[in-house]
Amino acid sequence: MGDACKFALHAVDGRWFSVFASFLIMAGAGATYLFGTYSKDIKATLGYDQTTLNLLGFFKDLGANVGVLSGLLAEVTPTWFVLVVGSAMNFVGYFMIWMSVTQRIAKPAVWQMCLYICIGANSQNFANTGALVTCVKNFPESRGVMLGMLKGFVGLSGAIFTQFYLAIYGTDSKSLILLIGWLPAALSVIFAYTVRERKPERQPNELKVFYQFLIVSIILALFLMAVNIVEKVVDFSKAAYAGSATVVCVMLFIPLIIAIKEDWIQWNLKHQEGMKPATEATAEKKLDITPEVKSEISKEQEEKVQKSCFLTICNKPPRGEDYTILQALLSIDMLILFAATFCGLGASLTAVDNLGQIGESLGYPTKTIKSFVSLVSIWNFFGRVFAGFVSESLLVRYKMPRPLMMTFVLLLACVGYLLIAFPFSGSVYVASVITGFSFGAQLPLLFAIISELFGLKYYSTLFNCGQLASPLGSYILNVKVTGLLYDNEAVKELAKKGLDRSAVKELVCIGVQCFRLPFIVLSAVTFFGALISLILVMRTRKFYSSDIYKKFREIHGVK
Repeated sequence: MGDACKFALHAVDGRWFSVFASFLIMAGAGATYLFGTYSKDIKATLGYDQTTLNLLGFFKDLGANVGVLSGLLAEVTPTWFVLVVGSAMNFVGYFMIWMSVTQRIAKPAVWQMCLYICIGANSQNFANTGALVTCVKNFPESRGVMLGMLKGFVGLSGAIFTQFYLAIYGTDSKSLILLIGWLPAALSVIFAYTVRERKPERQPNELKVFYQFLIVSIILALFLMAVNIVEKVVDFSKAAYAGSATVVCVMLFIPLIIAIKEDWIQWNLKHQEGMKPATEATAEKKLDITPEVKSEISKEQEEKVQKSCFLTICNKPPRGEDYTILQALLSIDMLILFAATFCGLGASLTAVDNLGQIGESLGYPTKTIKSFVSLVSIWNFFGRVFAGFVSESLLVRYKMPRPLMMTFVLLLACVGYLLIAFPFSGSVYVASVITGFSFGAQLPLLFAIISELFGLKYYSTLFNCGQLASPLGSYILNVKVTGLLYDNEAVKELAKKGLDRSAVKELVCIGVQCFRLPFIVLSAVTFFGALISLILVMRTRKFYSSDIYKKFREIHGVK
């Protein structure tokens, strides 16, 4: 029993259990992608037009992508504190939205609803910063794979939440808001202390373990897709939804078995072969660091600390080394990434946020519209794991620059937007798949590129700064373009009936013309983003042709 307790403590404190805990936290961190499911309730209950609803969607995107606060907080506080703060914000934000939609409180002003959803969505950054950044630092040589897996679970969260809310609350989509208020908050609190930075250890079968995680997650995604298809032809009872939700829960905990198995193997090796964690002296010996060299390195580090960060802005290190925050933010590479993200993620967020209204305008029933949202969520997952695993494989084997895959992903997104602009029978299903896949693939690529070009020292802040362009793009493309053009078409329909805006509470547009022009614009903007990303490909091709992980192998004492 003593050995069992010791192993249990060892496992909970290990890197692999931290990965499992991060999977669950990230699986609860994708509530923002369900906006298309419950936005109809907000619009109908509070009497919003499409422009106002899209303004609400912008503040959701603003909160979800402005993670500078969580990044800076992670630089000075432990990971558990970051997760707990995010948990509190998640509950407060979405609980107030639920109270408003169910009319348990007086109708809030538009600015209050924008504040509520911004706070709730911003909690996603605290989960990202706490779990994602920690895991990347724990597994630096598998960062692309790790990013793909973690962001993949975020992508699946929409479909996972759909199964849970149908099992717990039935078809009341207002209760979905309550679910995404308390469940992610509970996950972050439960696993807060188990997710923290450990000393990286080189493990020969590390990639094999990640592929085991990948297989489990793919099976989960396929199951969710199968349930989604069956739901369209069969009316599920509450018991059937409870059964499917139970299967989802079981699959979510299978990675725990894999994590425990790996920790058990490491536990036995250390006991049988007398292996212990490398001490500082052992590490120095492996790296042939003499006391004189160590003294010189320390002196250089002290000199760097003494220099003001403002004085080193123009004195940037080579790509791949640790940039300061200002050096990275003011570099040309980051500005190019910012522009590509503005176009790519800005358009993707616009498409996802309007999916419910797209289905409505084309005459699809509510049940089918919810299946579109689930399809986006599931293929969002496939896009993320594909981008993580495939880009990592192409980088290691063929030295393919990761920004090049970003270019291909943006070109694919253009196809999805054109299918919505020029719809035909069943085209929205295909568009949902393409949009979800391309949207999902962009984030792991963006985060991996930032970690590779600018180092890991200030990664908590830099990766949050890197996605600041997406809410800006969402505001312009969603509120100022899509929302206004949609409302103009809706007003034209009212005028044909001899009515004006004051005659109806909810402004609705029906027909293929409602989203045609907006999505032509989205396609053009995304194509421009693909061209911009090609500039980064040309600038970084020499860097990616080198061995970018060499220094991490040297740290582990492996040449």
